[in-house]
Amino acid sequence: MSLNTLEEIASYIVSEGKGILAADESNPTCGKRFDSIGVESTEENRRDYREMLFRASGMKGNIGGVILFDETIRQNAKDGTPLVNIISDQGALPGIKVDKGLKPVGNTEETVTVGLEGLDDRLKEYVSMGAKFTKWRAVIKIGESIPTDECINANMKALADYAKLVQDNGMVPMVEPEVLMDGDHSIEECFDASDRSLKSLFKHLQENEVNIKGTILKPNMITSGSKSATQADVDEVARRTLDCLIANVPSELPGITFLSGGQSDLIATAHLDAMNKIGGFNWKLSFSYGRALQAPALKAWMGKTENMFISQDALSHRAKMNRLASLGQWAEELEDE
Repeated sequence: MSLNTLEEIASYIVSEGKGILAADESNPTCGKRFDSIGVESTEENRRDYREMLFRASGMKGNIGGVILFDETIRQNAKDGTPLVNIISDQGALPGIKVDKGLKPVGNTEETVTVGLEGLDDRLKEYVSMGAKFTKWRAVIKIGESIPTDECINANMKALADYAKLVQDNGMVPMVEPEVLMDGDHSIEECFDASDRSLKSLFKHLQENEVNIKGTILKPNMITSGSKSATQADVDEVARRTLDCLIANVPSELPGITFLSGGQSDLIATAHLDAMNKIGGFNWKLSFSYGRALQAPALKAWMGKTENMFISQDALSHRAKMNRLASLGQWAEELEDE
C-alpha cells in the first residue's frame, strides 16, 4: 500500500465502508474482559487472543485500521511474525493509543487526559514500528453542574496539542472526545455536552493549524444516559447525532468513526446504519468499535484453541455487518446469515 500523505492515510482507513477495530484496551481492561470468560490475563493469552482476531478472514475488506496498545504493537505472533505485519497483510493500517489515561481535575468528578510529556519521543518510536495513525481519548462526564467549560476546554486543547505533534511526525491523529453514556441524563443533556465539546475541539484544532483533511474524529453518539428511564429510539439517536455533527464538524474531515461506548453490538450497528440511510453529509460515517466488534468473538473463544475458528467467524460477521451499516445497507435480517 503506497499511502504517502496524511490525507491518503485518513481516507484509506474509512474507504468503501471500512472502519476501525479498537484493540487498544489497557492490560487492566483486557483483564476484566478475560475475567468474564474465566481466562487469565497473561501477556501470552492477550497476544493469542489478539492474533486470533487479526487473522480473521473478515478483517479483509471490512477493517481499514486497528488501534493497538503499547504492549501489542511490540508483540510477535506465535510463529514469529510481528502482529503489525499480520494487520497490514489483511489490508488494514496499524494505529496506536498514545494517551496516558485520566487525571482528576481538583476534587471534582471531572478528569483531564494526560500524556503530552515525552509524547514526541514516543511518536518517533511508534513511526519506526510501522504505526500510521494514533488515538487520544478525552473523557467528558455529565452530572450535576458538569461538564464545566474549564474541563471541556482543557481536554480539547490537549487533543489539539496531541494532534499537531502527531501530524508533525507524519501520522494521522484520531481525536476522541467521548461524552460518557454513564448516568441518568436525558438525550438533550448528551446533545448539549457533545455540542460544546465539538465546538471547543474544532476551535482548538484550527488554532493549532491541524490539517483537518488528515484527521479522523472518534465521537460518541447522542444517546440517553444508560440509566435514564427514557431511552431514545434508533431514529432519534441517528437524527440527534447527525444534527450535532453537521453543526460542528467541518465538511473536509475525511471520516467520523464512532465509538460504541457501551452500546450492544446490534444497537451500535443499527444506529450507524440509520445515520447513513438518512445521509446529507460529506464525511464518511463509520465505526471504531471495541466491545461492539469483539464481544461475540470473546464469548465464542472462551480461551480455547478449538474455538478459534468460531471466534474468528463471530468477529468477521460483526465487521461485515458494520461495513454494511457504514454504507447504509444493513438490515436486521442480515444478522442471521
